[in-house]
Amino acid sequence: MRVLVVGGGGREHAIVWKLAQSPDVEKIWCAPGNGGIAELAECVPIQAHDVEALLEFALERNVDLTVVGPEDPLMRGIVNRFQEHGLHIFGPTAEGAKIEGSKRFAKELMQKYGIPTAKFRVFSDADEAKAYLREQGVPIVVKADGLAAGKGVVVARTMEEAERAVEDAMVRKVFGEAGAEVVIEECLEGQELSLMAFFDGHRVVPMVPAQDHKPVFDGDRGPNTGGMGTYSPVPQIPEDVIRRAEEEILRPMQHVFESEGILYRGVLYAGLMWTADGPKVIEFNARFGDPETQVVLPRLDGDLARILLDVSTGRLRPDDVKWKSEAAVCVVMAAGGYPGPVEKGRVIEGLPAAERPDVIVFHAGTARENGQLVTAGGRVLGVTALGSGLREARDKAYETVRSIRFAGAHYRSDIAFRALET
Repeated sequence: MRVLVVGGGGREHAIVWKLAQSPDVEKIWCAPGNGGIAELAECVPIQAHDVEALLEFALERNVDLTVVGPEDPLMRGIVNRFQEHGLHIFGPTAEGAKIEGSKRFAKELMQKYGIPTAKFRVFSDADEAKAYLREQGVPIVVKADGLAAGKGVVVARTMEEAERAVEDAMVRKVFGEAGAEVVIEECLEGQELSLMAFFDGHRVVPMVPAQDHKPVFDGDRGPNTGGMGTYSPVPQIPEDVIRRAEEEILRPMQHVFESEGILYRGVLYAGLMWTADGPKVIEFNARFGDPETQVVLPRLDGDLARILLDVSTGRLRPDDVKWKSEAAVCVVMAAGGYPGPVEKGRVIEGLPAAERPDVIVFHAGTARENGQLVTAGGRVLGVTALGSGLREARDKAYETVRSIRFAGAHYRSDIAFRALET
C-alpha cells in the first residue's frame, strides 16, 4: 500500500508512526510533514490546504490511501475531490466536516435529534449578543461559529471577558468570517473527556477515551492552548459514563448523519463534559484529536492502515480494532511565548538517540535547518510514554522530557494529575 498523510503536526507524526508498523505499507508520503516525520516518510512540500496540488500528487504517484489529519482540507472538500477521481481517502466529505466547521450547524443538529449538549443561542448581531449575555450572567461560553484555529472559544468568568469575546469575534473580526456569528452557551461544569470513534457509514467503533489538558500552566491556570498534554485511560471517570457517551451520543450520531443524507466515513471526535446529568457534548471534531491521537494510537493493538482503508470503503470489522492494556501519557513541550507569538529556529538538543518501544517523541512544530533540528511552531514536541499504569507512563514521559533542551522550552509538570489524585 502506498499512503499519503496530509498535515504536519504531532497528530500526523503519530499517524505516520503507526502506519509505518503495518506490513501492508510499502511507502508513506506526508504533505508537508515536519522534522520528525521525515525520519519515517518522504515529506512533500505541499501545504495541507492545497487540495488540487494534493490531488494531482496522489494521481501521479498512484496513492492507494490518503489520510487527512487537519480539519481545514476536510472543510475545503478534499474528500469530495479525491472520491470524484476514484481515490480512497480517510475522512468525511465537506458536508460531514461541517459538524466541526460550523458550531451553529452542530448545535442545531444536536438540538434537532436530542443529542445531549449545553443550552445555546446563536447571534449575528453583536448588540443582541451582549444583551443576551447580560440577561444570562456569567460564567458563560462564547464561541465563534467557524474554524478559528482552536482560539475561537472563550469560557468567560466575568461579564467583561464575555463582552470582549463578542467584540473580538463580531466587531474586531479577529477570526475573520469565522466570527460573523457567535454561539453563546451555558457553561457546563464537570470533567472533560475526549472520545473518538471510527465511522464507516454503517458501523460505529469507539476508541479508548483520553483527557486533554488545555490551559497552559499547571493546575489548569492561564489561557487555553491547543493542548499541553493528554493521557489514556481516564480511570476517574466511571466506565458507565463512558458507555453512556457511546450509547447516547456516538452511536446515535450515525443515525443523525443517515437522516441528514450524509455518508460519514472517518473519525468523529466528541469533546464531552461529564456533568451531574451525565455526559454532554462540548464540541464535535471531524478528525483525530491533537494531542489525543498521541496517546490513543500507541494503545491500538491492530493494523492502522487496514483499519483506515476499511473505514474509507465502508467495510470496517469491529474485531480488527483492539486495544492494549497499557496506559499512555503525552507531555507537550512548547516554544517560548506559546500560546502567543512564539520563538522559532531554536536548536533542539537531547532527543533520545534511539527510539524505545515504550517512549516515542512525536514532533509537532520542528524543522531541519543546516543539519540541525529546530523549533518551528508553538507546540514543538509531544513526548509519549507507555507503562503498566498511568504513574509509570508519566514517570517515563517526564524522564525523557527533562533530557530534551531548547531555548524557551516550557511544559506542564502535572499531566494526568486528576487521575493520579483520585
